[in-house]
Amino acid sequence: MDFSAGIAAWYKANKRDLPWRNVRDPYLIWLSEIILQQTRVEQGLPYYLRFAEKYPTVHHLAKAKEAEVMKLWQGLGYYSRARNLHAAAKHIAFELNGKFPATFHEVLRLKGVGTYTAAAIASFAYGEAQAVVDGNVYRLLSRYFGIKTPIDSTKGKKQFLELASSLLDRKDPGTHNQAIMEFGARQCVPKNPSCGTCPLGNSCFARAKKKVNMLPVKEKKTKISERHFHYFLVRHRGYVWINHRSGKDIWKGLYDLPLIESAKAVRTEKIFSSKPFLGIMGNKKFTVKNISSEFRHVLSHQNIHATFVEIDASAELKDKNFLRIKENTLHRYAVPRLIEKYLESRKLKT
Repeated sequence: MDFSAGIAAWYKANKRDLPWRNVRDPYLIWLSEIILQQTRVEQGLPYYLRFAEKYPTVHHLAKAKEAEVMKLWQGLGYYSRARNLHAAAKHIAFELNGKFPATFHEVLRLKGVGTYTAAAIASFAYGEAQAVVDGNVYRLLSRYFGIKTPIDSTKGKKQFLELASSLLDRKDPGTHNQAIMEFGARQCVPKNPSCGTCPLGNSCFARAKKKVNMLPVKEKKTKISERHFHYFLVRHRGYVWINHRSGKDIWKGLYDLPLIESAKAVRTEKIFSSKPFLGIMGNKKFTVKNISSEFRHVLSHQNIHATFVEIDASAELKDKNFLRIKENTLHRYAVPRLIEKYLESRKLKT
């Protein structure tokens, strides 16, 4: 079966009924595409529904406070997406008079939008003939056509985009793009794909050559760093202290607890006599109420090993870098999923 005809027929029979597929509103399509970057549909769908309900138009999102946007995004990860989404919404609402960009090249100028996202929005909302190439498309094309060029190389990106463009149904690019992505996401999956039931199986290079698990090829290996965090939930008379993360490290714009990071695994008891701990607590008397077991949190380039220590302090913390809040308001602040999981484990409201 012809490749494009095959995926089109498969998509017609197997496509999921997703809310952003039933609209032509570029704002809602953009919202879905930002949420689905590096995120599975099953995880992203409830976030999309919450955002679309709370911010039904770009004006609603633009007028929101960043803290509210970050809180609604909590748990989805890759938080720069939320910051860029909010910044772009303000740009559209206040500088473009609420008119969403209407071409691929105009959409591409939005903060946080790359070529894949711009192509998706332009084809889905406006019917512009722009081919999408995401991870699912790379995998499908690499296997089916037997392409061994690394997908993360400059040459590979150009080669795959040219191939995807040549296959594009220019009469209905939006449906074609949805079909090729859906096929890669559900049929030609990364591990143990169902090649026996694949409508393209008889003409697939990887299946014929038994190279399904060898394609696609990546040029670079991701270096994973190991980080060791010691978090302190310090209480005094109903108050706790939190930290607003800034700078270029992970979780920018979120809140976490007073933190000491060590270069390697260290017993928490040793941290109590360290200079950073004295910098947090000063000479205050304190009582340790609980030391957690290790929480392991996996990010794309980092593994975080975290321990949480709950402390009752004899006096308030004076460090101006920390924000003093009522403990019963902690749930109002956007925190990383790692912190959220700990608070949930202790049955503290998040």
